[in-house]
Amino acid sequence: MPEGFVFMKRYLILENGMIFEGKAFGASKDVIAEVVFTTAMTGYVETLTDLSYTGQAVVQTFPLIGNYGVMPEDAESGKISVSAYIVKEYCLTPSNFRSQSDLDSFLKKHGIVGMYGIDTRALTKILRRSGTMNGMITDDLNKADINAVRNYRIEKPVEKVSTKQIRRFCRNGRYRIALLDFGVKENIIRSLLKRNCDIYVLPHNTPADEILSLAPDGLFLSNGPGDPADNTEVIETLKKLLPHKIPTMGICLGHQLLALANGFRTQKLKFGHRGANHPVRDTRNGKIHITSQNHGYAVVSDSIKPDIADELFTNINDLSNEGLIYKNFPAFSVQFHPEACAGPKDTDFLFDEFIRLMEVNYAKR
Repeated sequence: MPEGFVFMKRYLILENGMIFEGKAFGASKDVIAEVVFTTAMTGYVETLTDLSYTGQAVVQTFPLIGNYGVMPEDAESGKISVSAYIVKEYCLTPSNFRSQSDLDSFLKKHGIVGMYGIDTRALTKILRRSGTMNGMITDDLNKADINAVRNYRIEKPVEKVSTKQIRRFCRNGRYRIALLDFGVKENIIRSLLKRNCDIYVLPHNTPADEILSLAPDGLFLSNGPGDPADNTEVIETLKKLLPHKIPTMGICLGHQLLALANGFRTQKLKFGHRGANHPVRDTRNGKIHITSQNHGYAVVSDSIKPDIADELFTNINDLSNEGLIYKNFPAFSVQFHPEACAGPKDTDFLFDEFIRLMEVNYAKR
C-alpha cells in the first residue's frame, strides 16, 4: 500500500434516496452526475477519457480495476471526461511495463472523484431494474441534497467537448474527410488516417457552407454525449448538407443526429448500452458481431421511413436499432463503436465500407 494512504468514507446518494457507503480515492469534492454502468472488463483508460461519458458517474461491473496501470497514449481524448468513477476494488500497486501512473494518481491529476468498496453488483441491478438515475457523491452526508440530485441535467455537453478550432491531420491522403466533432474518440481519427485519409476535425457548430467549402470527399459524424434531440443547430446543418449527397458515415451520436435530420425519432433507453460485449445482428447477412457501445439513447425503429433508410444492424438483447443504411444518398451510420479500443474489432470493416462509398462517388465525377 502506498505510504501515507488513508482510508476515508465516501457516499453515493441516488435520487431515489438509496445510500451506498464506500471509500474514497481520486479527488475530494462533491459531485452530482448521471449514474451509469459499463460491463467492459478492460479498457478503463479509454472509458475514463471517452468524451461521450461527459456528465456521468461511471460504475464498472468488473470487480477489479487499475491492475495494469495508466497509459496516457491509450487515452481517447486529452482529459478524463467522466464526472466520477465507481469501482468495487481498485488496484493500489499496478504491474505493467507500459504503466506510467496508478489510477488514484490519474484521477487526482484530473480532479475526478473516485469511490470504491461498494457493492457494484447491487448498484448495477438497481440501475437495470429502475433505470438510469442521478446521484451525488460526497464525503459528508449532511451535504446531501436530493432535490438538486433529482433536478440535475447534463447541459450542452457537445458544446463543452467539441473542438473550438479546426484540427488538421493532412498527409497527402487520397480522400479528404470533414469530421464534425461532437466528442470524437481519437481512435476514430487513427482508423481514418490508417486508410489514407486527410482529416479536418471541425467544431460541432460549423455551418454547412463552411463544410462544403472544404470540398470534402466524405463527411464523418462522430460520437458524443447527451440527448441527440438537444442539438437542433447541428440537425439543421445536416439537413442542408443532405441534398449535396456527400458520402457519410456516423457513429453513436452522429448516427442519431443523421437519423433526426432525416425525420426519424430518438428515445432514451432505460439504462443504456455501455460495455465491450454487446451483440448486434447485421440485417444483410444475419451475421452476429460483438461490439463496444456507450450510449443512453437510440433511434426509434418504428420511426424509420422505409423510403429513406433500412435498418442495417439491430441489437440482439433488446432489438433496438443499431445502424441505418440510407437510400437517397450514399450514407450509413451505426450506434456502436467499430473503432473500439480496447476492442472488440469485429466491425472495423465498416471503415473500409466508408472508403468504398467515397471510391464509388469519386469514380462518378
